[in-house]
Amino acid sequence: MIITLLTAALFMTTSINSPVLSHNGDPSAAKQRYVMVIHGGAGTILKSQMTPEREQAYKAALELALRKGYAILQRGGSSLDAVEAAVKVMEDSPVFNAGKGAVFTNEGKNEMDAAIMNGKTLGAGSVAGVTVIKNPVSAARAVMEKSQHVMLTGRGAEQFAKEAGLEIVDPSYFYTEERWKALQKVKEMDDNKTQLDHDSAVSKPSSGLLGIENKDHKFGTVGAVALDQQGNLAAATSTGGMTNKKFGRVGDAPVIGAGTYANNATCAISCTGWGEFFIRLCVAKTVSDLMEYKGLSVQQATHELIMEKVPALGGDGGLIAIDKDGNIAMPFNTAGMYRGSITADGKVEVLIYK
Repeated sequence: MIITLLTAALFMTTSINSPVLSHNGDPSAAKQRYVMVIHGGAGTILKSQMTPEREQAYKAALELALRKGYAILQRGGSSLDAVEAAVKVMEDSPVFNAGKGAVFTNEGKNEMDAAIMNGKTLGAGSVAGVTVIKNPVSAARAVMEKSQHVMLTGRGAEQFAKEAGLEIVDPSYFYTEERWKALQKVKEMDDNKTQLDHDSAVSKPSSGLLGIENKDHKFGTVGAVALDQQGNLAAATSTGGMTNKKFGRVGDAPVIGAGTYANNATCAISCTGWGEFFIRLCVAKTVSDLMEYKGLSVQQATHELIMEKVPALGGDGGLIAIDKDGNIAMPFNTAGMYRGSITADGKVEVLIYK
């Protein structure tokens, strides 16, 4: 299986060629066209500001997540199981702003959001503002499979997760010194400011469309998309939100159609970026619609959203996508995006910078 890298200014897309049928015309050969793509956030990620140890920690966590999901796909498991497994690996790693590595709110809490979607059935589930669920992505899946709802929030979501048999932890589990120091730093500068992940830049009041400035930051959301041997797509996204956020703010990650979407007829999408812009544009669903109704390729549709529509509103970020034929795209309009892919033959590629 061949991976072709198409790199332009601040744009990165990867295409995977469809497999060729065997000489006897056996269509089962097409089952080998399975693939997974993951991301760990986009933003001002510069090699000049990265220590070798930190870079290796990110790469190791991304590769572990890929291999965890790949093992499921390789043995014929579902894309849904694969994306959940991959995201759980990243939720358990303190280097990402999700699960264990979640940032702190203004109140000194770790509030997490997550979503998952089944491309075969269009079933979806999400949770928002949860504080004691070890793996929010699993809670999102439980909402999809064990309730009549799509989104649950706060204490209700936590009670549901407990009754569903998911692992509940003390809030102290999510404490990391680095994230706590980041909160104190933001508060010292201005308690009304918010910060994305652990980057040094801070948003502040302005006359912009959203009353915020958004420069030189890193989005720590994690996500995974996959195509399995049965041709089914799935997507999952998880995040710890924004440092010093107030008022129960929720971003795009748990909003189906904004930060997460999957449809077997088109593609699977997981986004990372300034959530308010992605919500306003319904980015994930719009990519799918452009493919379904305008006939655009996954590369063309994702480019239009990430390189044109999102920046036009003043937002930035990126996304990962896989279409129903196994072609993938990873566009971002920032300096870098933690990302990786694995193909049916087990070839792993992990990238950080543009």
